[in-house]
Amino acid sequence: MDSLLRHMVDMTGHRDHTMLDISVISAVQELAGARQTRVLSIASVRSQKFVRARAIIGAGRPASIVEPADTNSPGEAITSYPELAACLARHETNAERVAPDGIRTLWLPIWMGDSADTCLEIVHLEPYSADTIHVISGIVSVYRNFQNLLDYSERDSLTGLLNRKTFDHQLTKMLQSSSEQVEEEEAPPLPGQPERRQHSNQEKQWLAVVDVDHFKLVNDKFGHLYGDEVLILIANLLQSSFRSQDRVFRFGGEEFVVLLRSATLENAQKIIDRFRINVESHDFPQVGKVTVSVGFVSICAYESPVIILGHADQALYYAKSHGRNQACHYDQLVEGGLLQAVPANDTAEFF
Repeated sequence: MDSLLRHMVDMTGHRDHTMLDISVISAVQELAGARQTRVLSIASVRSQKFVRARAIIGAGRPASIVEPADTNSPGEAITSYPELAACLARHETNAERVAPDGIRTLWLPIWMGDSADTCLEIVHLEPYSADTIHVISGIVSVYRNFQNLLDYSERDSLTGLLNRKTFDHQLTKMLQSSSEQVEEEEAPPLPGQPERRQHSNQEKQWLAVVDVDHFKLVNDKFGHLYGDEVLILIANLLQSSFRSQDRVFRFGGEEFVVLLRSATLENAQKIIDRFRINVESHDFPQVGKVTVSVGFVSICAYESPVIILGHADQALYYAKSHGRNQACHYDQLVEGGLLQAVPANDTAEFF
């Protein structure tokens, strides 16, 4: 009982999805005597479902976050998990597979209404007793309820996208993680260890600021209800145009922000232009055609969030003042003499 209470306190003490994932698999691993426990993300891409591990813990190994080997891949096709696929199709609470060697895998989808984008996977050797299943179900219920609370506090009420507060937190966290990684790579190797080599194809982080062109005219001509519908539809296009591992936020008003990964500028430009073209070719009810302008920049670990946002905003302003319906990269504009680099002032606050 003491162990259960300790885990419940730990799970509800976090305000971060990553730490919540770590807490729940740690609780299940210990209380259920599992061989391995994972948190799986379930994503839909072009009407097909894919599964990707998000966090993992094994017997004798600490819990850890799983970094995808290929961020361009949505994960494994759910056809590799036929029992889980059938469970999701029937909206059931669990599914189990018993392998020929006797190893059991139990899946517990985390249902939020009619959808489940998260699932717990528990690998164990012996059938669980009714008491153990009861404890696991209780942990899953607490996890689901607290995940729901976090989602509610992190999302914009109109579009359902992540909100400005969540963006501030995730960008700061990303910069801290990138800075620590750079420091580790640049540190000299210890005696006897091989020299570290940086890979040129390592993926970079990018920040894109999206603004709806002539949005005030939409509100003035058609009214705010249609203006809100335009924002909701653009939010849907953002989610369908970018990959499941990218992060999309409503920054405020008609402005959105995207955090994405790409190894090259050319690929980042291609991904952003795909979204821009999707908006341009979409027919918005009553309103007709709508376009967006985008300013984007590569994220440097040693720059502050204010500087990074400022550079993206400068590129966005250039796009809007030079024809709109285009995506402009800050460094390209500076290198081409089209934009003047402004001395950094990281004490400024952007609203």
